[in-house]
Amino acid sequence: MTRELAEALAIEALGYLAAEPERLERFMALTGLTPDTLRGAAGEPGFFVAVLDHLAGDESQLLAFAANAGRPPEHVLAARDMLAGPDAMGLREG
Repeated sequence: MTRELAEALAIEALGYLAAEPERLERFMALTGLTPDTLRGAAGEPGFFVAVLDHLAGDESQLLAFAANAGRPPEHVLAARDMLAGPDAMGLREG
């Protein structure tokens, strides 16, 4: 999984959330975002990780997104790990 592929998957995941108002509202409620702050947050480091964390934290949404995207759920988790980096889980390179 490359960073570019991981970001593309996160963008696709955001599109999936945005396609259904209830899904997007839940994401915004849990992250503290509003419609006015969502666009600005999308450019912040960590935003894509938050999108993928949100899906990974709800198995039914993870499976639905993965099926919709035609990818195994493990790709979502691998993309999240790639974007979060090794320090996200207390791991260090080297």
